Amino acid sequence: MPRYALKVEYNGAPFAGWQRQADQPSVQGAIEEALSKLQPGSHAIAAAGRTDAGVHGLGQVAQCDLTKAWDPFRLSEALNHHLKPNPVAIVDCAQADEDWHARFSAVERRYLFRLLMRRAPVTHDAGLVWQVAYDLDVDAMRQGAAHLIGNHDFTTFRSSICQAKSPVKTLDEIKIDRIDGLSGPEIHFHLRARSFLHNQVRSIVGTLERVGRGSWSPEDVKSALEAHDRAACGPVCPPHGLYLVGVTYPDDPFAD
Repeated sequence: MPRYALKVEYNGAPFAGWQRQADQPSVQGAIEEALSKLQPGSHAIAAAGRTDAGVHGLGQVAQCDLTKAWDPFRLSEALNHHLKPNPVAIVDCAQADEDWHARFSAVERRYLFRLLMRRAPVTHDAGLVWQVAYDLDVDAMRQGAAHLIGNHDFTTFRSSICQAKSPVKTLDEIKIDRIDGLSGPEIHFHLRARSFLHNQVRSIVGTLERVGRGSWSPEDVKSALEAHDRAACGPVCPPHGLYLVGVTYPDDPFAD
């Protein structure tokens, strides 16, 4: 049975998250419904990460198994046709080895969080950024983020409903940049790790925002991490500024 790797882009606003829901729209459900138009029957696809409600995808990766072989380009075109009008697009498609797995073969996941600093209401970027009405101290946030790099017990930055067996993760990078966005000055948080805990990125960004506004010192981030206590975390920021931007594999199925 041929296996295909799908690179997926989506706007998370109308969805209850990536994962299929019984009574709510999901990205997974939209793709599986499109697949059923090409091959009658039920389909169960797997993805590199189960993004939450409102979180966006720029480089999500999923897999599907079909009973007949498709040209990858024709498969992506057919899926995109049947995905309309959902804000979901298959931006790349490739046939993968039968033992390749979108989730378990991944060795790195990369997230971007966009934070817009302006007082006027957001128009064009509404639902795509977290907006605050004040300027943030980027250098202070970088100092706070430095305490989170490496292998740590991230209980403080883990959702209470997280199903991961261990709170210990290795955070390889947090890069924080100030850019001139089309709607105003933005802070971009780039986070890279093999895997993340549930709400880990949003918990980290929400905590660093407190540092940037001066409510916390950079050393307070270290204290919060070492507390191993969810109550020590800063606020969890909204989901609509978060993007899964890419997934890395030892053998990239999309490489020519």
